[in-house]
Amino acid sequence: MNKSAAKNVDEYIAQFPPNVQATLNQLRQTIKAAAPKAEEQISYMMPAYRYKGVLVYFGGFKNHIGVFAAPTGHEAFKKELSIYKSGKGSVQFPFDKPLPFKLITQIVKFRVKQNEEKAAEKKR
Repeated sequence: MNKSAAKNVDEYIAQFPPNVQATLNQLRQTIKAAAPKAEEQISYMMPAYRYKGVLVYFGGFKNHIGVFAAPTGHEAFKKELSIYKSGKGSVQFPFDKPLPFKLITQIVKFRVKQNEEKAAEKKR
């Protein structure tokens, strides 16, 4: 199955080897716990979480798991993320190291707060 064919997050995660599935499921649960009101969907062929706008995406790749929390999410945690390979709005967590779930929780909660503030601004 190619990743573009996944209709939901369960199908997306099922495409990976069991060890990667376990990590992706743990990441999924971490995001859902940090943003319980977020809606889960597939967007850009990967899992996405929306609450008053996009919060975060994640994806499995050959050697890493990518987390995409928009440039603002990464900018706010630049120091903590500096030990990982990253781009403007993405960070790569290699499979051979444990994912920093506590940090991911902080980033997701930060994005929730940002989206709530942005939504409140629009209402004014």
